[in-house]
Amino acid sequence: MSRRAAIILAAGKGTRMKSSLPKVLHPVGGRPVLDWVLALARSLNCEMATCVISPDSDVLKAHVEGALGAENAVIQSPALGTGHAVQCAEDRYAAFDGKIVVLYGDSPLVPEAAIEALFQALDEGADLGVLGFEAANPGLYGRLIVNDDKSLDAIVEARDATDAQKQIRLCNSGVMAGDAKTMFRLIKSVTNDNAKGEYYLTDLVALARAEGKRCAVVTAPEDDLIGCDTRADLAEAEASFQKQARRQALEAGVTLTAPETVFFSYDTSLENDVFVAPNVVFGPGVTVASGSRILSFSHLEGVDVGANCQIGPHARLRPGAVLGQGVRIGNFVEVKNAVLGEGAKANHLAYIGDGDVGAGANLGAGTVFCNYDGFEKHRTQVGDGAFVGSNSSLVAPVSIGDRAYVASGSVITDNVTPAALAIGRGRQIEKPGWADAFRAEMTARKTTKKGEG
Repeated sequence: MSRRAAIILAAGKGTRMKSSLPKVLHPVGGRPVLDWVLALARSLNCEMATCVISPDSDVLKAHVEGALGAENAVIQSPALGTGHAVQCAEDRYAAFDGKIVVLYGDSPLVPEAAIEALFQALDEGADLGVLGFEAANPGLYGRLIVNDDKSLDAIVEARDATDAQKQIRLCNSGVMAGDAKTMFRLIKSVTNDNAKGEYYLTDLVALARAEGKRCAVVTAPEDDLIGCDTRADLAEAEASFQKQARRQALEAGVTLTAPETVFFSYDTSLENDVFVAPNVVFGPGVTVASGSRILSFSHLEGVDVGANCQIGPHARLRPGAVLGQGVRIGNFVEVKNAVLGEGAKANHLAYIGDGDVGAGANLGAGTVFCNYDGFEKHRTQVGDGAFVGSNSSLVAPVSIGDRAYVASGSVITDNVTPAALAIGRGRQIEKPGWADAFRAEMTARKTTKKGEG
């Protein structure tokens, strides 16, 4: 396999997105569009990746520098087309002897297999490779004209196509790969003799063919090549990603009773025999082990759920939640940055934040881990087999020992020793006959007011 590198074009201003955030930083499947493309380059074993950006966004520049290093954030100014953008990155590849693929920072779903096929075509003797797709409505897409041997002869822009060529459905995605030295040599011959006065990367095909070089075509599904220029494009890409993620989950042995209502993130990991009820959202960073059940209207993000757990309905698991095997998290329970041991339960109406809950412990309805003092977060420790009664507040830092009991309605501010009963509430006082006397007095007052009116 030859050496590989990627140039990612992300200098478009994305004005149609109507956003202060650069278009390539809008999320699809829980991560920025650009990060999908960076991940693609990594998965293809590209030893170098350079991102071409405009000088107008410090946010994007910082993002790229954080991901690739400052030397791989290349500025294109002014923006003079895709060919010019690639040329801006040439200095980074002066000593590179290998193949380069040109990707687009606004296209999150390009399949790894398609780019792998482009590189394979180059290794088999093609000088350039272009990624195409069969368009349902070719419209303004450039048409790919192929020879009898299925090699690419030309790219014809829609406005220049003949009536016969306009009937062609094989269209250009813009993604191109080739030998680095060949591409940079040819790109010097690209002119801006066109209506926009820009230098187009697509012109490389005509230049290569004029030298007798062979150009290959690789195809991918149209839905995988969505470019996110507008909010509508983002929604379309999100829908396409979700459709793929749902299908993959079902094929992996996950039960989705209403797949169209379940939403995944790019890294959601569900093992076989996980059951997911309708209207569940998985944010980034979720793993769920086999046999667990996620019930309706639950939201999970940044959590690790062990085997045979039950979550929800209406549960919220926030980043840092780690659930051991057989844990039960019920309706309207929120867990954040807390570890729950095997078989622990919080079945309803509880907040478990910044804590450790032992195996077999039970947290009653209304239990609150009071973890924040206005300045810092503190942890709560609940031991194995401990029982915390309903409507109890555990004021961190505090520890409840193994097998200890906390009486309902308690406010616990001191550590509780193992196997002890802790009661942290005022003593109950009873006044016989008070209720009847109170009712009589209030009734008399009400009658007097009516008489005065």
